[in-house]
Amino acid sequence: MGIITLLLLAVGLSADAFAVSVCKGLAMSNADIKKCITVGLWFGGFQGLMPFIGYILGIQFETYVQTFAPWIAFALLAYIGGDMIKESLSDEEMEETDTLHVKEMFILAVATSIDALAVGITFALVPVKIATGISAIGNTAASCLMIACTTFILSYIGVKIGAVFGTKYKNKAELAGGVILVLLGIKIIVEQFIK
Repeated sequence: MGIITLLLLAVGLSADAFAVSVCKGLAMSNADIKKCITVGLWFGGFQGLMPFIGYILGIQFETYVQTFAPWIAFALLAYIGGDMIKESLSDEEMEETDTLHVKEMFILAVATSIDALAVGITFALVPVKIATGISAIGNTAASCLMIACTTFILSYIGVKIGAVFGTKYKNKAELAGGVILVLLGIKIIVEQFIK
């Protein structure tokens, strides 16, 4: 998995956090810099941490599933992406408050980053190669940092958009994120047959 694929993956994973950030912004009477940074740090931090945890778990089972690795990666990405697409097409509205209490933000950060945990498992099965000369764990850590930074930026922007424009872009962002993840899963399978 190269840097362009990783960047697309980071944007796809960030879609849930972006959507929740928009909802947070909607509920805020004043989306100041401190609130935007707080939301960005919560979501970005967890989006970066969860794939690393998934990677550590994934390498424990790597030898047992190496033959099926691309198919497992495809299944995980297709499932996560499909679920995001389904949610984006749903009429259910998410109720949000303007509070940024630790308990609420922790729950939201975990809920929006569960898919990143599964993606981290795919990093063990389909290694990330950002830079040559760096170990697999170093490349994975750099990838997780890229995901965290992307999510931070999109979450920050999401709060601002929510405060200004409302829910207009929430479902579109989630739909785009889901499509990106499904396409990445397909790309992994196609690459197996091209080798």
